[in-house]
Amino acid sequence: MAWYDEMKAVHGRLRRALELVRETADHDDAGSTGDETSTRRAVAHQELLVHCRGFCTALTRHHTSEDTTLFPEIGRRHPGLDATLRALRQDHSMIAYLVTDLEQTLDRAADPASSRAAIGRHLDGVGAIMESHFRYEERALGDVLAALDLVADRDDVLGPI
Repeated sequence: MAWYDEMKAVHGRLRRALELVRETADHDDAGSTGDETSTRRAVAHQELLVHCRGFCTALTRHHTSEDTTLFPEIGRRHPGLDATLRALRQDHSMIAYLVTDLEQTLDRAADPASSRAAIGRHLDGVGAIMESHFRYEERALGDVLAALDLVADRDDVLGPI
């Protein structure tokens, strides 16, 4: 399996998932009136919560799979990458903290209008760190992953994404 290509594909899917969540968060009901507006806002709010929780779960499972399967294997084969792997795990920890904060915001999301703005701010933070992390990870591990002859299930190595 071409592990570098697989990682890039997973990162691409996570980027698209975040984009979908942002589009849902940015959804505006301008032009709707009365009960129609309330119903649309309620549906849009529920969609935002579902999409956001799905994204959070996918991102977390991806990083958990890397931490438990991929990184230990790379560390065994390439001990010189220990500092890089430590930095990537540290990124995972920081992203996990931001995701937890986002999920807590979702738990408190009662008013669709105000919670949409708060969720949007959290998504900006997660998105910025995630993108920086993905670029670093792809650069730092690209050659190693391209040559990796690991025989394992893709979902175990990179998460079921």
